Amino acid sequence: MTWLILTGAIITEVAATLSLRASEGLRKKRWIAPVAVFYIAAFSLLTFALNEGMPIGIAYGIWAASGVALTAIGARVFFKERLTWRMMAGIVLIAVGVLVIELGTAH
Repeated sequence: MTWLILTGAIITEVAATLSLRASEGLRKKRWIAPVAVFYIAAFSLLTFALNEGMPIGIAYGIWAASGVALTAIGARVFFKERLTWRMMAGIVLIAVGVLVIELGTAH
């Protein structure tokens, strides 16, 4: 269940960040509510995952790394921002780093 909660935290954090980008620095007022709601949901879900016993090093590492990767991909899809081969290599390295951290906690 904690993994499902963490997944929700990741998805809502990415949605908040992409909404923030869509707001153009909060100049487009209709995006203020989605930004606020998604960020509140993201931090609330992360808090729930931690309260369910997920170690903070694992939760935050996966949340942050996944957020960076998914936000870069989302920015490419929704805003046509550049996604170079170096950036994609960085996303792969992030995924490998998270895997190494996860394997390091296995008993």
